Amino acid sequence: MMADVLLEITALSRAFGGLRAVDDVTAEIRQGELVGLIGPNGAGKTTLFNLISGFTPPSSGSVVFRGQNLAGMKPHQVSRLGMARTFQNLRIFPNMTVFDNVSVGAIGALGYGLGQGLFGGAKRAGEISARAWSALERVGLANLAGELAANLSYGKRKYLEIARALATDPVLLILDEPAAGLNDTETAELAHFIKSLHADGGTILLVEHDMGLVMSICQRVMVLASGAKIADAAPKVVQADPAVLEAYLGIDEEEDA
Repeated sequence: MMADVLLEITALSRAFGGLRAVDDVTAEIRQGELVGLIGPNGAGKTTLFNLISGFTPPSSGSVVFRGQNLAGMKPHQVSRLGMARTFQNLRIFPNMTVFDNVSVGAIGALGYGLGQGLFGGAKRAGEISARAWSALERVGLANLAGELAANLSYGKRKYLEIARALATDPVLLILDEPAAGLNDTETAELAHFIKSLHADGGTILLVEHDMGLVMSICQRVMVLASGAKIADAAPKVVQADPAVLEAYLGIDEEEDA
């Protein structure tokens, strides 16, 4: 039996003036999948992420998550449905502790405003704390809970942002270039970590420029070029796809033959 479809994208487009950053993209993510999204610079990958997560409204088309159309929803409303994302440019709070950074994710996911979360009594505080500690332990930052986020290394800040996303207890985790800026050793550790999240039952959509990372851990890879989806298949199939080779390398196999 096929796994349930968590995310269904249909004929999704977004234009900025005369530029179609995302052009008629149709795709789906099923429960339990680890899917990569790749494409050359300017292909529309981050715009697609922003459309999916409610940060940018579409010009046309639809996004359905867990059977609910996300049209008109704000990012915090999408998050409460069980979708969490990280950002290519880290959005941590440097002058807050590691624990408090992660607590922000838990507060929002539980449906509390910041004031309600901070001053809502022992029961709410306990719920928030439990989620925050669980996420910090999962990413290996529990021993740094009291440290200011500004004092973390760049690599640990990446895990801090993932921990904040995990504190929302997501059904779908979207990772936007988590390996950007990491060295080879850190990237290998990150690959192992993402695989462990998937092995524990997580559903993950990953956009990443590191092709080795994507091809080594993803079950399926979608490729964007000039805003349009040009491939969606297993890694080995995508790596041999003439349209993908042409988009990345300018190789046209018919002309080359």
